Amino acid sequence: MRVLIVGAGIAGSTLAYWLQRAGHEPTLLERAPALRRGGYLIDFWGTGFDVAERMGIVPRLLHEGYQLTEARDVASDGHQLASLDPQRLVAGASGRYVSILRADLATAIYDALEEGVETIFGDTVARLIEGERSVHVEFEQGGEREFDLVVGADGLHSRVRELVFGEESRFERDLGIAVAAFDVASYRPRDELVAVMHAEVGFQAIRVALQDDLTMFMLTFRHHGSVPIDDVGAQQKVVRTSLARAGWEIPAILDQLPQARTLYLDRANQIRMPSWTSGRVALIGDAAASPSLLAGQGSALAMVEAYVLATELTATPADHRRAFEAYERRLMPMLRSKQDAAKGLGTAFAPPSRLHLMLRTTMMRFMGFPPVANLAMGRSLRDPIKLPTWPGS
Repeated sequence: MRVLIVGAGIAGSTLAYWLQRAGHEPTLLERAPALRRGGYLIDFWGTGFDVAERMGIVPRLLHEGYQLTEARDVASDGHQLASLDPQRLVAGASGRYVSILRADLATAIYDALEEGVETIFGDTVARLIEGERSVHVEFEQGGEREFDLVVGADGLHSRVRELVFGEESRFERDLGIAVAAFDVASYRPRDELVAVMHAEVGFQAIRVALQDDLTMFMLTFRHHGSVPIDDVGAQQKVVRTSLARAGWEIPAILDQLPQARTLYLDRANQIRMPSWTSGRVALIGDAAASPSLLAGQGSALAMVEAYVLATELTATPADHRRAFEAYERRLMPMLRSKQDAAKGLGTAFAPPSRLHLMLRTTMMRFMGFPPVANLAMGRSLRDPIKLPTWPGS
């Protein structure tokens, strides 16, 4: 089948990999002029790790990723409030865990594609017209083509979802939190392999030292309403305004914004839909069921969705409707449970009151005790799904 995949990120490239392996003809369409850089450090584990293992990219992820030795919560004056060992927290993952930049994961997946996968950068879809046997696609930059299927893997603000299912506002669930992430060179202080965290009422900041003398900052803060997507100057203004009264290192961190290589800013919202498919069009990743940054597994889950969809399409290549139904049936219960669990975590990422701030600090202290950590993390490290066997293997 000729399959247009809109979005060359984690979900889209994973789907292209498995469709290519099955003998289909995937085409990746990416709005950005090249693979996207920037973003934040993600914790990668669970069933998504299994997909990465089947793709043969785990050695690269472990090489390029980070094995953090400490997560340290500090007060405004820098003194330690709580400390925990991330490796102890994920002991139940049996080494199948790594912290890695989201962009590095996406690049590793894209590089795993064999020659022959067409990628179109700097364009997206303008119109989709579904026929009995194909989908007629009109591109924003001009040109028209026919595909057997179209898959939207184009993120939280999916163009495919808007064209086929309706406006974003119909499916978006506002959690009242925005996230900004950027990295700069030569920032001091620098704590190797330590995630240094500081929270006040309304926000949390995380500082992590990266390779090549880079430091990444991830700022989560209370924010309602839209945020600018393509205007860097306006994005910087939102971040500065939202954190104008913050203490600790925040003034120094905000001073680094003009030197940032890239700036990611968006709402940490969820997408909840009654169905991810319609006719010959399907959605995967954040376009279908964004669990939000708060879930901590969005990238891994996107890889699972892509693998399952490719598996079902390969098992029933002559009946995409049956494949779509099986895809939703396998994954919807798990994704909804992940979304439900993430909703309550906003108080940790951006405490709305002094009481919530105190509870967050207390919980971090308790997580430093192995029995508590094992109890809290045990279930989250095991996804309630078993990957289907690849057809013919």
